[in-house]
Amino acid sequence: MEPGARVADAVPGPGEHAGARFSVAGKSVLITGATGALGGAAAWALTQAGAVLTLAGANEESLARLAAELGSGPSAGPRTRPVPPVISTVPRRPETPDDAAEMVRAAVAAHGRLDGVLVASGMNHVAPITAMDVADFQRVQDANVRGSWLVCQAAGRQLIEQGQGGSVVLVSSTRGRLGHPAGYSAYCPSKSAVIGLTRAAAAEFAPDIRVNAICPGGVSTPMSDAHLESFDDKEAAMRLLTGRQLIKRYARPDEIASVAVFLASDEASFMTGAVVPVEAGHTAW
Repeated sequence: MEPGARVADAVPGPGEHAGARFSVAGKSVLITGATGALGGAAAWALTQAGAVLTLAGANEESLARLAAELGSGPSAGPRTRPVPPVISTVPRRPETPDDAAEMVRAAVAAHGRLDGVLVASGMNHVAPITAMDVADFQRVQDANVRGSWLVCQAAGRQLIEQGQGGSVVLVSSTRGRLGHPAGYSAYCPSKSAVIGLTRAAAAEFAPDIRVNAICPGGVSTPMSDAHLESFDDKEAAMRLLTGRQLIKRYARPDEIASVAVFLASDEASFMTGAVVPVEAGHTAW
């Protein structure tokens, strides 16, 4: 930041993404869960930072709409884009080995190669451990752990074959590092497993392929915002919901996405096996 500049001047304005501060120019990046809050924000940030994208998600209509919006959106970052970005879509979740392999194949077919992956797909099911159905517990593990592992496997095979390195970014959670009393007995262990997967994959793929994870705290999404609106005293509710956070608000999705862009970029070339908390100091004290 320049001397005398205000902190507020460094905050992205409407339509501007912090990811534009880092360059992933020309990199082919696959995003799973692309139509979710984090996946969508990451798609915008990565596009503005110069990446060409393959977007994967279960809702084909939402994928097509996001791709169209990205293709017509303004360029940003260190260069002016002379043509709209090239974006491909794959209407799949990473539920099977073939799903994950098809996502990677689509990226290579559209862009000639794969350089990076952001695994933003996942789910939660909230219920007391004594009341949760085993099938619901398993669905969370399949979406959050198995899906991440399958994408690591498929992407790792392609990146190793290419022989030019690459970056894999997984999404864990503050709840992967801490428990929660409100029915998170499926989610917490699944996100802890993602941390373990990050470290194991980083060790296996080193030194050329980097694997890192983000641990977000509370993020502003349509679901979390609706939950907040249900309280009469919203300020008191936010203090309660943000718990030990040192910044008493939810993160904007682009604040999480900018970390993903950094990890995907060459500026993070000496980072692998890292688990990066982006949670306003929730676990700092």
